[in-house]
Amino acid sequence: MQKQYEIAILGGGPGGYVAAIRAGQLGFKTVVIDKDNLGGICLNWGCIPTKSLLKNVEIYDAVKNHGKDFGITAKELTFDFSKIIQRSRSISERISKNVELLVKKNKVDRIRGFGKFISKNQIDVFDDKGRKIDSVKAGKVIIATGARPKMVPSIPVDRKTIITSTEAMTLAEQPKEMIIIGAGAIGIEFAYFYSVLGTKVTVVEMMDNILPVEDKEVSQALARSFKKRGIEILTGAVVEKAEVKGKKAEVTISVKGEKKKLTADKVLSSIGVTGNVDGFGLEKIGVELYKNHIKVNKETYETNVPGVYAIGDVIGPPWLAHVASHEGIHCIEGIKGIKNKPIDYNNIPGCTYCQPQVASVGYTEEKAKELGYDVKVGKFPFMASGKAFAVGEREGFVKLIFDAKYGELLGAHIIGAEATELIAEAVMARELEATGESIMKTIHAHPTLSEAIMEAAAQAYGEAIHI
Repeated sequence: MQKQYEIAILGGGPGGYVAAIRAGQLGFKTVVIDKDNLGGICLNWGCIPTKSLLKNVEIYDAVKNHGKDFGITAKELTFDFSKIIQRSRSISERISKNVELLVKKNKVDRIRGFGKFISKNQIDVFDDKGRKIDSVKAGKVIIATGARPKMVPSIPVDRKTIITSTEAMTLAEQPKEMIIIGAGAIGIEFAYFYSVLGTKVTVVEMMDNILPVEDKEVSQALARSFKKRGIEILTGAVVEKAEVKGKKAEVTISVKGEKKKLTADKVLSSIGVTGNVDGFGLEKIGVELYKNHIKVNKETYETNVPGVYAIGDVIGPPWLAHVASHEGIHCIEGIKGIKNKPIDYNNIPGCTYCQPQVASVGYTEEKAKELGYDVKVGKFPFMASGKAFAVGEREGFVKLIFDAKYGELLGAHIIGAEATELIAEAVMARELEATGESIMKTIHAHPTLSEAIMEAAAQAYGEAIHI
């Protein structure tokens, strides 16, 4: 018997399950359909398990390389690679189960299977053998099918020697050498993870800087830090091809016209992602695509097909879990008739969880100038922070960019300890239209790392006390 719903959500990642819970809270009869565990790539193969891996090596690195600074000596310090991987998988499974419980608590039905449009209001559900197991009808449908690693012919992923981020977090053995193609957040986090454990890591990036979306000063500071760790960084490098040769992989690159051949046990392809738009019957109902992502109205998230919506990674950048979640809430509330202002895509925090951490929001200094702003720039190094000194985390800085005319905070860029936590203050400041003066006059607790934000604002106006 076909089930009837007000809202059906195709995909249970951080966009889909959050939308489902909000729909349940607002009283909609809702179903979420996904063939895998709820939480999507983020909870199962991305955000959460990678942070577990990174915390493991952060502790190991702190004891091995900085323990003596704190009066801690550990003889014959070792690690168990398989247990590091095991802990990550265990945490992911537990959180995914918690999400299942949250969905149930909010009276949302859950169907495990692969959903496919039969019409704009009907989705049939199939098992992993292609057998139809269920069918639902809904007044509104939200597509939240996410994205997957991008594949290109020149880098033929076999998931054994040439791998993606999914395999990188579940390897049976630690590789002795790894080449990472792409120096975005994913590539950089794995570069940090494996290098701390002793893998010889080479990062290949076609742009001039690693983390190319970040402020240049931040990218350059991180590159210096990584090189001190022994990570080889090749920027301005174009990958011509990657091949498996025996038990190793060979990568041919071109740097300023000069060809080089690199070899390693594993090659990690982290060149970006592409929307999951295939196999769901989108063409059957006429959903419009753009660059392999679904085109939507960014105020309502409705596609060109009335009553069919899309959110999260499947609609394109920024490919971030927190963006997908907010789009899901915004979409559901819009369907309910709740009027919200559109999401400000220029006020989305971006975070990279290597050490030192990197976080940013808004314009880089270069972009602000390009847009015609007369800027004031304030920088405060953690070297001058009492709290950073006390906890042994003196690497990095806070950089704030203000509009010289009105004092508006145009951008914030942080590299250093807990940067991914500190950035929230800058995001809130921009949301509330705080000025440089209001930030520097806001009393920050002492001693804290967050004082660096206050001091950076003050430095922009020539009023910094501790530098």
